[in-house]
Amino acid sequence: MTTTPSATRSFRAADLGTLVVVAWSGEAPGGDMPYLLAYSLGDGASGPAGCTAAIGALLRANGLNAGEEVVDGSQRPSLPVTLLAEAGQAVLTMPYVNAQCGVPPEWTAAVRARGHAYFLFATRPWPEAVPGRPVQPERLAAFAGAEETLTTAAHVLLPVRSLRG
Repeated sequence: MTTTPSATRSFRAADLGTLVVVAWSGEAPGGDMPYLLAYSLGDGASGPAGCTAAIGALLRANGLNAGEEVVDGSQRPSLPVTLLAEAGQAVLTMPYVNAQCGVPPEWTAAVRARGHAYFLFATRPWPEAVPGRPVQPERLAAFAGAEETLTTAAHVLLPVRSLRG
């Protein structure tokens, strides 16, 4: 078996490329579900394939696996991934990652009703959806709902905390 240099070196946060987090809500059994999607633009030093590998390593290092299994974060208190929702913002924190994004009012209402968000961390890069440019709902649905995205992403029902307790 041969190993490539990227397979033998340690994880480097810079290999993730530019990480983007997007929040939206949508219909689901039991009422609206707040969703949070994290993805890379694929612009790391090792290109899109390197970003995919780096995200996979990050997920494994944090006890998450890519695939269709949904992890219930409320049943895993040692999970090092947290989500804070406050003042129209969602703040995602995990080792090597601190990301913040604005959230629409309907997302906040869904979080209050459910107490958690469905977090999807895509290993598949999405270079077309760059920060500062609006993403059309159809394009978001096509990327987030694509089999290639879903089967290679981590899925977590992530409890949401707030400063107000």
